[in-house]
Amino acid sequence: MSETPPPGDRIAKVIARAGLASRREAERMVEAGRVTVNGRKIDSPALNVTPSDKITVDGRALATPEPPRLWLYHKPTGLVTTTRDEQGRDTIFDKLPEDLPRVMSVGRLDLNSEGLLLLTNDGGIKRRLELPSTGWLRRYRVRVNGRPNDATFEPLRKGVTLEGERFQPMQVTLDRQQGANAWITVAIREGKNREIRRAMESVGLSVNRLIRVSYGPFQLGQLKSGEVEEIRPRVMREQLGLTEEEAGRTPGPQAKAKPRGKPQRRRK
Repeated sequence: MSETPPPGDRIAKVIARAGLASRREAERMVEAGRVTVNGRKIDSPALNVTPSDKITVDGRALATPEPPRLWLYHKPTGLVTTTRDEQGRDTIFDKLPEDLPRVMSVGRLDLNSEGLLLLTNDGGIKRRLELPSTGWLRRYRVRVNGRPNDATFEPLRKGVTLEGERFQPMQVTLDRQQGANAWITVAIREGKNREIRRAMESVGLSVNRLIRVSYGPFQLGQLKSGEVEEIRPRVMREQLGLTEEEAGRTPGPQAKAKPRGKPQRRRK
């Protein structure tokens, strides 16, 4: 007979939800002895805490966690989707509006790709959106150099194996030829590293522009390059199938309600 799990959430998750650090960074804080729970220093992240526990990090009381939030972001080309870059290149986090809280990206778009990137303040939402089992369709507008016809893409619709890596069948539609280039629409469910670029190379085409236009039910729409728009909490709950508790609708001790108006568009 399985044991009942202890109440509450893991300490690293709670620290991450408070916007202080990522979950992994929070685990390192705990291991370094920087965290206390009810006045006792802890050194293992294998601890569940509840809203009644008093948590401090570096001697400061942990802020009340914000409810989960989700934003649409129109990523420009030329930015990497990491918090820091070893080569010193600009990241998306260098260019986001300063009034945005600490956020994480849902998946990635590579340096030369643009379009819709989802941002969230909640690690659980991030994992839910990235899970392969979710199988949400990601749709892209892609410009390739070459003169393909509909039959060119048949191998991709059946699924291909490249360098030992299996790609699931893609939805590919040839839209129009424009000089030496062709525009196509591609939809995938996995989002492996450089998946579309590698798949197009396998059928003799070179991608010279790639724009993500949707991620599951969330659409890029008319959002301009570099702009950020928050998704309404009700829409987020409905699309992700969140309970009111998961969505933070049941405030804990000392929780402060934050005003919710119309989604705002922010530009750097």
